[in-house]
Amino acid sequence: MSEREEFLRVARRAGDAASGLAPLPRAAKDAALHAVADALVESAPEIVKANEADVARAREAGTSEYMIDRLGLTVERIAAIAEAARKVAALPDPVGESVRGGVLPNGLELRQVRVPLGVVGIIYEGRPNVTVDAAALCLKSGNAALLRGSSSAHESNTALVGVMQAALAGTDVPADAVQLVPGTSRESVKHLMRARGLVDVLIPRGGASLINSVVEESTVPVIETGVGNCAVYVDASADVAMAVDILLNAKTQRPSVCNAAETFLVHADIADAFVPRALEALREAGVTVHGDERIRSYGGDVVEATEDDWYAEYLSLDISGRVVDSLDDAVAHIRTYGSGHTEAIVTTSQPAAKRFVARVDSAAVMVNASTRFTDGEEFGFGAEIGISTQKLHARGPMGLPELTSTKYVVTGEGHLRG
Repeated sequence: MSEREEFLRVARRAGDAASGLAPLPRAAKDAALHAVADALVESAPEIVKANEADVARAREAGTSEYMIDRLGLTVERIAAIAEAARKVAALPDPVGESVRGGVLPNGLELRQVRVPLGVVGIIYEGRPNVTVDAAALCLKSGNAALLRGSSSAHESNTALVGVMQAALAGTDVPADAVQLVPGTSRESVKHLMRARGLVDVLIPRGGASLINSVVEESTVPVIETGVGNCAVYVDASADVAMAVDILLNAKTQRPSVCNAAETFLVHADIADAFVPRALEALREAGVTVHGDERIRSYGGDVVEATEDDWYAEYLSLDISGRVVDSLDDAVAHIRTYGSGHTEAIVTTSQPAAKRFVARVDSAAVMVNASTRFTDGEEFGFGAEIGISTQKLHARGPMGLPELTSTKYVVTGEGHLRG
């Protein structure tokens, strides 16, 4: 059987599983998630053994220790992944929720209710925890998960999916509701991206190149997630100490994630007070600043910023900085170079805050708060499948409701349209 034929077989089984999963009550889905969590803990040694093969292969290939850390699994990490699945089970079930409705003038009862999307394809890079996180979120929202992780984590993902399928076999949830796309070649990714009619939606999770590739090549509808060139704008009326703290947190609290700040913009009227303190704080934290001419005038160790720096999602201890002459100039910079993820303004002026919020077109806008708060857990949504930077269907942190669509249920008593 060819790789494509094997993929089609798996995709059709996922569709059948989605049909069986959609009408299940919350109790059945929650029980399945707890069974998965228990099985992961029990099978941790065999999962770690599979992961060791991936890690050894990554080291032989010269992969950075940072990326190997993201790839690695331990018994403790698997326990944390299992606990995350239990937390998903504890979240409210969105399926069946009435979004709106009422009785029409003609007496028909109209309800718009949440329903699963169906088969959700997820393409992601070398983080095995995503295999379980994505599967758990899909199951809770009534969807079948068709997973295509990085080839670097293939042994780990195969073991994880095998454990989950075995656990589901003893529950009311079809075991085929969680499946791995067959193969490790690039062609296997293309099979998933072109499975229109078998896969209802694709969600890519990873860097810009992965997301752009999926968006440009897929015939299946795609929800864009992830890329975060986030900016912090320090307004003329900002509290300087607060601005330094917010910038430092946004950049250094966890620099490798999509909601970390990659750019800071400073109003010229406060630059003398803010920039020297900010540069000192960033320097002490090990951050390299790539600045325009005005930023560089405040510190000899600031690197000259290039045009590429303004677009950069560094995901490292680097940040670009620019002095602007007005709030509107800051907004113009963000509109030109930003990725539509998260921007922040630090200000004591309510009119400035309102103008910034109204003019910045991003999934999340922070006022006097770090960009790091754009996160499903921090927003109180529970776990998330990703952070959408597009405008259709879902935008911002995507929790369980964002993994559903809706349908209209119309109930009459023999009503006929005249």
